[in-house]
Amino acid sequence: MKIALLTCEKLPELTPADQLLIPELAKHDIVAKPVIWSDKTINWKQYDYLIFRNTWDYFEKETEFNLWLDQIEKSGIKTLNSIEIIKQNKHKFYLREMENQGISILPTVFIDKTNSLNLAELIPSHWKKAVIKPAFSAGSYLTEVFDVANIEKVNADYKDLAQEKELLLQEFMPEIQIVGETSFIFFNKKFSHAVNKKPVEGDFRVQSQFGGKYILVQPSQELIEKAQRVVDTFDENLLYARVDGIIIDDELFLMEIECIEPDLYFDISEGALERFVASIVELIQ
Repeated sequence: MKIALLTCEKLPELTPADQLLIPELAKHDIVAKPVIWSDKTINWKQYDYLIFRNTWDYFEKETEFNLWLDQIEKSGIKTLNSIEIIKQNKHKFYLREMENQGISILPTVFIDKTNSLNLAELIPSHWKKAVIKPAFSAGSYLTEVFDVANIEKVNADYKDLAQEKELLLQEFMPEIQIVGETSFIFFNKKFSHAVNKKPVEGDFRVQSQFGGKYILVQPSQELIEKAQRVVDTFDENLLYARVDGIIIDDELFLMEIECIEPDLYFDISEGALERFVASIVELIQ
């Protein structure tokens, strides 16, 4: 069995945490190697499965990535997660569908491409602060937090982008700076572990590259069940899913569910790497 662990040009050998997958998979007679998804010299048919891991530039190469997904789908090569799920998950308008299925999400305005962006007309009158970002993005890419008093400047800044990309406008929740964001990680739709991420003082971005601090946490069973509800909206198999949300008054407000290339925090939770590999083995056998 040969598996390609998909990565990007910036991380040709995968992250240090994901490199540990290779010897662990070898214990199950699975040969795994890092492969850059955008490398045009690769014969993808030499692999039995492709697993999305560190494809962290996909949102910067939107057209190329979409064409590549179509190519892999037509070839019939198996992927984890499936191409169908990747196509759905790469564009954050899926949050609207989640909300329609009864999932609590952050208050969000979904903005279609437009030649005449008018945030003042779109933003609810009671919002004091908001976040704006492209629907096809990751890692706080082109994301801005702003006071509603500055909406005209933000409108001018995003006017050109709105012609090219759909946007999300979300109410800024101050809890992100106090209680942080919690990630619930699931392997093969089963809860594995949870990590709380807090930004540095004065910032809103929880990613480690911006100084965010991560700790392993044990959520209540009730919160795990709420995260499980999000995962269970998928009918298909899921090798992994990371449910990111803010917990306010014991309610989980979904920020996103990551099914493409999330950090799964193998280095924070003991046994997580082994549980992930066991899930791979379950799904490919």
